Amino acid sequence: MPVILTMRSILFSLIIVLVLPIGTPAHAAEDWRQADGPWSWSFPRDHGAHPGFRTEWWYFTGNLRDAAGNRYGYQLTFFRQGVRMKPSDPGNPWSLRDLYPAHFALTDARSGAFHYAEQITRSGPGLAGAATGGMNVWNLGWSARMEKERIRLRARHGGMELALELSPRKPLVLQGDRGLSRKGPGKGQASYYYSFTDLAATGTIRTPAAQRPVPVEGVSWFDQEFSSNALTKDQAGWDWFSIHLSDGRDLMLYFLRKGDGTVEKESSGTLVEPDGRSRHLTLDETRVEVLATWTSPKSGGKYPSRWRIRIPSAGIDLQLAPLVAAQELITEGSTGVTYWEGAVDGKGTSAGRPVTCEGYVEMTGYAGSLGGLF
Repeated sequence: MPVILTMRSILFSLIIVLVLPIGTPAHAAEDWRQADGPWSWSFPRDHGAHPGFRTEWWYFTGNLRDAAGNRYGYQLTFFRQGVRMKPSDPGNPWSLRDLYPAHFALTDARSGAFHYAEQITRSGPGLAGAATGGMNVWNLGWSARMEKERIRLRARHGGMELALELSPRKPLVLQGDRGLSRKGPGKGQASYYYSFTDLAATGTIRTPAAQRPVPVEGVSWFDQEFSSNALTKDQAGWDWFSIHLSDGRDLMLYFLRKGDGTVEKESSGTLVEPDGRSRHLTLDETRVEVLATWTSPKSGGKYPSRWRIRIPSAGIDLQLAPLVAAQELITEGSTGVTYWEGAVDGKGTSAGRPVTCEGYVEMTGYAGSLGGLF
């Protein structure tokens, strides 16, 4: 049995034993709100937590450079996973409602090194939580907070450190149909999903090989999603792309893969123009060709490692490759998911003109199916 299944079983068993009193059934999926139909968006409220939904994440990635031109990538992700719809003792701050996993990764292109850390804790004073009125999410010493359109990120683990300020250069984008992002044909097979696709990033990072933090600047991407349903059993995983083009366009694509190798027809994307205008891209409008693969010596997962992406209707034709091949996270101590998430760059054409590009790619389900689990 793959590690992902084993760890998920262990985590679930621990939750049942430590959290639920004997004889108390776990809440069924229908007790949680479903992503089905329009959402009445309101910001800054919707930068915060949505406790009526079971699963939520705040997802930051970015491409950075120091003064010498050395290139880095980073990922900082906060997850909220609902355990109980309603705490057994609402007046007790230690009454468990949610679990909070978090992942932090740094890529150093010059050395070819990739470092990551993970942690998981429960809701509770001084541990982890997420405000409901705006973006303020924390997990032990890691945090993401928004104040007047500026987002502050902080994370430190061992020799890794990140302190960044992010400022939007474009309006936020509601993904899918006004923020409803379909993940399958069934009722509730969807999430509510929005993004800041172009965030100016400044601050410092430190890798384990560095003696002190290094000033950096660059571009970041932020996703927030909330939903209640897991992938269906025939959905193995997904491939997600967030790409910044040098002509000012931003591109998001995601492809939900089934166990038989086909792609869920609800898979889609978004093209954001330099002035912030965006348009939805259907699966039929996109073409992705895998040009090479990389096999992990740790998990045995075989991942795509070079791509050609074409959006004929937008005149986009790009080739992408990772800055570092080995950007795999084996998160046995938190979510139990083994996945590849890393910085990429490339070049090609956009609207008939040469461009360069950089961004992030996430790939799940290549080292064990996520169907029915996540």
